[in-house]
Amino acid sequence: MTVLSCSAVTCVYNKEELCSKGDIKVGGSEATKKDQTCCESFIERKDGSMSNSEKSGYTTIGIDCEAQECVYNEERECFAGAINVGGNEASTSEETRCSTFRCE
Repeated sequence: MTVLSCSAVTCVYNKEELCSKGDIKVGGSEATKKDQTCCESFIERKDGSMSNSEKSGYTTIGIDCEAQECVYNEERECFAGAINVGGNEASTSEETRCSTFRCE
């Protein structure tokens, strides 16, 4: 499991910059830079959607990773010690990114 911090505060799963989903999927199978990745699990928070949830954010999380060129990707799983998902004003998953992505 990887430590995740998330600045995509507009996501329904974001709880105090942690993810309350428990696992995420990072997209970008052809990515060669971080701007070509995204959090495919992102869902924009709408009025009344989970924002008042009592479910807490997780400090460690399972990450399924499509970014094949990332140095932390081992058989489609992220093995970085910690990552950051960026996208503080995102309204779609394409507006997020894995800020920790590093190309081989």
